Amino acid sequence: MYLEFYGFREMPFNITPDPKFLFLSPTHLEALQHLRYGIEEKKGFIVLTGEVGCGKTTLCRKLLEELDDRKVETALILNPRLSETQILQAILRELGFKKNFRSRNDLLDALNNHLLSLIEQGKDIVLIIDESQNMTFEALEHVRLLSNLETNTQKLLQIILIGQPELKRKLEREELRQLRQRVLVYCELQPLSVEQVGHYIQHRISLAGGNGRPTFTPRAIKSIHRRSKGIPRIINNLCDKALLAAYVKSSDQVTWWEARRAIKESKLT
Repeated sequence: MYLEFYGFREMPFNITPDPKFLFLSPTHLEALQHLRYGIEEKKGFIVLTGEVGCGKTTLCRKLLEELDDRKVETALILNPRLSETQILQAILRELGFKKNFRSRNDLLDALNNHLLSLIEQGKDIVLIIDESQNMTFEALEHVRLLSNLETNTQKLLQIILIGQPELKRKLEREELRQLRQRVLVYCELQPLSVEQVGHYIQHRISLAGGNGRPTFTPRAIKSIHRRSKGIPRIINNLCDKALLAAYVKSSDQVTWWEARRAIKESKLT
């Protein structure tokens, strides 16, 4: 509704994980650099954690955009609630392997041979598992065993586990001490500070085509930060509702009143 009024080319506060809108706060930039480093230096296991809505998936998509598909093959698993056999099948499918096997041993042999073939072609292989906190201990242990696939000089797979803080707590369990010892790169996304929330809002408005309007007052930003606790997904939801309230008043300024109305409508009071 407010798109044309404010001159936006697209909605500035959609909650879809569009990497174009990624705001690189210091913690997000540090996490992205850690992910790059882990892949480039073939560190094996990399773990990225953060609260729901902190931008983990968006950061992951940004990383995938950066990777050169002529040099890197990626397998992205979005649903980790799979059995050991299903995980192997999903990885092979993501890597373009066409044949079907049912037994775990056949799948492991096929994966090992396929990875070796890709390595011979000069490719690096990156396995990314999102929502990893939902994986069972058995599935996580099975993924650890995949890291044993190697040549004399390198690991065949670089494995990135992405998850909520529960993943960190799960990895601290005694049952997963062997996996924990193999994690050489670990990064954790933090919520945005009140100053970063102001920059975040302006960043998204500018990318959507806003040309100096609308603006959010300092009180509105503080209110949004306080209620969102610095979580980008919640910030987007509040800003979208606050912009609609400002549009109804034909205002170029989002004040504390519009922010307050957005918070009430979102049942965050």
